Amino acid sequence: MESERWLQQAWREFGQAERAGRAENARIVAMFRDAGNASIVRDEVAWCAAFCGACLERAGIRSTRSLMARSYLAWGEAIAEPRMGAVAVFSRGNDPSLGHVGFWLGESDGSIVLLGGNQVNAVSVVRYPKSRLLGLRWPANIGAAAEPAPQAKDDGFAHALDHILEMEGGFTDDPHDPGGPTNLGVTLAVFAAWRKTAVSAANRARLIRDLKAIDRDTVHALYRSRYWEAAHCDALPEPIAFMQFDAAVNHGVGTAIRCLQEALGVSVDGEFGPETRAAAGNAPMAAALDAYAAIRERRYRALSHFWRFGRGWLRRVDITRTRAAALDTSNPEQGDTDMNLTPSMPSDGKWWGHSLTIWGTIVTVLSSVLPALAPVTGIDVTPDLIQSAGRGVVETVQAVGALVGTLLTIYGRVRADRPIQRSILKPKG
Repeated sequence: MESERWLQQAWREFGQAERAGRAENARIVAMFRDAGNASIVRDEVAWCAAFCGACLERAGIRSTRSLMARSYLAWGEAIAEPRMGAVAVFSRGNDPSLGHVGFWLGESDGSIVLLGGNQVNAVSVVRYPKSRLLGLRWPANIGAAAEPAPQAKDDGFAHALDHILEMEGGFTDDPHDPGGPTNLGVTLAVFAAWRKTAVSAANRARLIRDLKAIDRDTVHALYRSRYWEAAHCDALPEPIAFMQFDAAVNHGVGTAIRCLQEALGVSVDGEFGPETRAAAGNAPMAAALDAYAAIRERRYRALSHFWRFGRGWLRRVDITRTRAAALDTSNPEQGDTDMNLTPSMPSDGKWWGHSLTIWGTIVTVLSSVLPALAPVTGIDVTPDLIQSAGRGVVETVQAVGALVGTLLTIYGRVRADRPIQRSILKPKG
């Protein structure tokens, strides 16, 4: 039987389950690695696609190497009649970006018997309603061996995530924000769904506490799976992917795809297909980003709570547009643009505010010379102040200030011989 190769791998993992608390199941973490997602090191990340991909890869069949279950709808070949071991993709709720994937074992009473991962948090056999089945797939080249899965991705995600976290900020709970309690851009509802639970009166306080303490690994995994991959950012040119990721986080994945399609001038159906992919790859980058930004601004202005958050939203779009354009390597004028807002200076000179020598001199003067001039200026240290603060404290502060000024002066002199790089003033939102 052709499917024996990957089904054999699947049965070997039968019973593997997530571990509560901080402990991780190394067997589940290994599935992420073998499916091409070595950056994931937590077993609480949704892993049905990782399980499916790992079993295929271990059997020498290339998987989608995505953590999105629905990615398998475009993998291999569609089959009309079920086969033992076929990859079966199911819907999950009403969100068109979510799904579930596993291996078909059989049918019973209108249900499909599935061997899959992340089923009741374990590798298990579970029945799913046949009405939820989206498609059955079979490897296109059953005899072709898969090349080794990449152990890490450098697709612009980390750079884009830094931008997202900067824009979102820390914990907020604005009563006017329909998202409710939010930390690092992760709403309470999204956080609860990531933990495979629902917010209730009984667990709300605990979930909010955990949301406030959300760790970086969870944030990284959540954003990559729920937004970056769901919005197909990894299939887009980096500048457009940067804008798409930000839109997916702020507007929702489905809306971001429709905005992208409108900006590219293709059919707006919310489905990321070959037409959208091709248009993104061939679009004039600056024009596409301008159009995308304008569409986002229009959507923001139509929202009922624009009065409350509108200024911040428009500033965010402007900053995102500028930073996305900076990633366009086809435009040499954008090549040296940095994400930080820095002071400008003439190209033939050094901005004085960057001179540590000058600052060192200023600090030294203020710390050592000013006390001597105090009587002349009418500013003096009274006996009462000396008694309350202590003469020793005053002398220590003066000594430390003089020392810091001297060190800065020396360091500034050492740096004076180094090349000076030009800073570029970025537009403010």
